Amino acid sequence: MSEKKDYFENKAKTYENDSKRVNNVQNIADGILDKISYDKNMKIMDFGSGTGLLTSKIAPYVKKIVAVDMSKAMNEVLKSKQNSYPCTLEVKQLDLANNDLDEKFDSIISSMTIHHVKDIEALLKKFYSMLEIGGTIGLADLETENGTFHKDDTGVFHFGFDKNEFYKIAKNVGFKNLEIKTISVATKPNGDFPIFLLTGIK
Repeated sequence: MSEKKDYFENKAKTYENDSKRVNNVQNIADGILDKISYDKNMKIMDFGSGTGLLTSKIAPYVKKIVAVDMSKAMNEVLKSKQNSYPCTLEVKQLDLANNDLDEKFDSIISSMTIHHVKDIEALLKKFYSMLEIGGTIGLADLETENGTFHKDDTGVFHFGFDKNEFYKIAKNVGFKNLEIKTISVATKPNGDFPIFLLTGIK
């Protein structure tokens, strides 16, 4: 099987140079930490972890983070920082939307990745099955946009999401205590793009 193209190959090394991107992830992390209680016994997964922007914000509060991303280039940047993390960090190169990971987690977090996944309900079902009873989700992504957020839409399956529809999918999968709200706004030369955060529990 041929290896899928790494769409972030040329972006990985400069990914964290964008101060607006870094600020947005800080807002997402603050929102997650406001809603979800972590402790140093917990193992969590960061889906679409990239260079570890969100991972680094949650790391001080947990025992272990399994960082899952299909981009080899992004994973290499994250691995280069592995020893600086205040928790155990395991980096996995994996297309989780199309492959399974036989592990259980106390929480699953994700920032700006789910619009790259075709079947959202199948992904959330997978998250649900991978969580321990009482496990939590903290999922952030774009609200509905006009298709101009990305300069290149290769690998993009959704131009953001309607918050109500995303909430309904999570509810139908079985998540409880769901809350969804706008948590940040990505400002670009061509406009402002709201970002939502969905939290819930299994």
